[in-house]
Amino acid sequence: MYIGVDCGTQSTKVVVVDLDGEAILGEASRPHRLLEGENGCREQHPKEWIEAFRGAFDEAVAHAGIERRAIRAIGVSGQQHGMVALDAEGDPVHPAKLWCDTETAMANAALIERLGGEAGCLDRLGLVLQTGYTASKVAWLREVHPEAYQRIESLLLPHDYLNFWLTGEKVAEAGDASGTGYFDTLTRHWRHDVFAEIAPELDPERVLPRLIDSQEPAGTLRPALARELGLDENVLVASGGGDNMLGAIGTGNIAPGIVTMSLGTSGTVCAYSPAPVRAESDMVANFCASHGGWLPLICTMNVTSASTLVRELFALDLATFGERLAAAPIGAEGVTVLPFFQGERVPALPHASASFLGLTSLNLTQANLCRAVIESATFGLRYGLELLGELAEGASQIRLIGGGAKSPVWRQMVADITGTQVICPQITDAAALGAALQAAWCHRRGDATLESLCTRLVHLDEASLAEPDPVSVDAYAQVYGRYRQALAAHHGVPV
Repeated sequence: MYIGVDCGTQSTKVVVVDLDGEAILGEASRPHRLLEGENGCREQHPKEWIEAFRGAFDEAVAHAGIERRAIRAIGVSGQQHGMVALDAEGDPVHPAKLWCDTETAMANAALIERLGGEAGCLDRLGLVLQTGYTASKVAWLREVHPEAYQRIESLLLPHDYLNFWLTGEKVAEAGDASGTGYFDTLTRHWRHDVFAEIAPELDPERVLPRLIDSQEPAGTLRPALARELGLDENVLVASGGGDNMLGAIGTGNIAPGIVTMSLGTSGTVCAYSPAPVRAESDMVANFCASHGGWLPLICTMNVTSASTLVRELFALDLATFGERLAAAPIGAEGVTVLPFFQGERVPALPHASASFLGLTSLNLTQANLCRAVIESATFGLRYGLELLGELAEGASQIRLIGGGAKSPVWRQMVADITGTQVICPQITDAAALGAALQAAWCHRRGDATLESLCTRLVHLDEASLAEPDPVSVDAYAQVYGRYRQALAAHHGVPV
């Protein structure tokens, strides 16, 4: 038995996987609070992740009905980019600043300039720093909260922090480390010279976690925690990784030809590459994968987070929102939304706000507003998909995950907007499944390949298959053009 954990923005999920039976036996989740403030501040208290893990773990194991001593390893997926700065006692000096925090945009711009602009970033890191990466959060803490900054003894990412709590070891792996902004994604090493530009008073040898291979265990459970959880003390904790990297594993996206797209709080599009990618756009992140190779990725910040705001504005439950969405025609009768409620990463608009365009007395309906926000969030993902270039053009299938993937209307919309076949894995919480698969890969090192494990556990839901409809594809091409024109007119993004 193996445990997969996904510590996301909204909740921590736990799944119990029976590898021999090729089944998920139990799953559960517990929510987190999101602390939002002015200027794009978005933070969480790391101890809430631990509380959520405890509750979700107990429920998932109880639901699975297994003997706890049968659990062999745990894998942890975490939201990328979060800054967890710890003091000498292992306690946070400040709440964790999250991936969606845009308060550090000015610090990010200053760092890019000090590193020699986009070309300097590419030479040193293999990617261009983006607002939301960990680097600008550390620089922000140094400037805004120097007393907290001075107490830093270690810097971890969210999944690294959970691994630390589980094992007492401070380690990191290449996939999640890729999103820090002080890791060379080409050579898979920390860049101490870049870190010195961010935090000159901190010794990287002391504060940065030890790098391990993706198939290497972070350690074993702390004996006291093992007793508390009712587990053997020799239970391994895998290296884990970022949610996007382990989501790729959980969808079987570990070889060229497949695109994984997530319709979650944020949106992501990624494709496997056996070699580093230097894309034409600096918005494509040349991240490492958490199983070897690379995982070029784009991220948009407003997907279900945007649709939820509209749904709650009208006090609609999910079923009624879906009915409104289906009732409106393609193009929402001329309504266009630029859904940048939290700023945006792709395109790079960290200070943008949302706009509802084309409203008239005739088209101002709940149905059109519901459809327009979903269409526009999906157009943002198409925009990102196009930035991946040949990796996306050569893909035969998009594997859709996240909460939005449960909507048949939205699945068909993705197929029609991208002109590509869409299908969901049977388990759409793919990051937790990917974490469990990586845990099994780590535990069975030398005895099982990751490919064989994915074949056994990653099953596609044939009932979710959506083929692009030629008439709808043509209709969406026109509406997408309207969306791009709006981007150009309101934010200067080239058509």
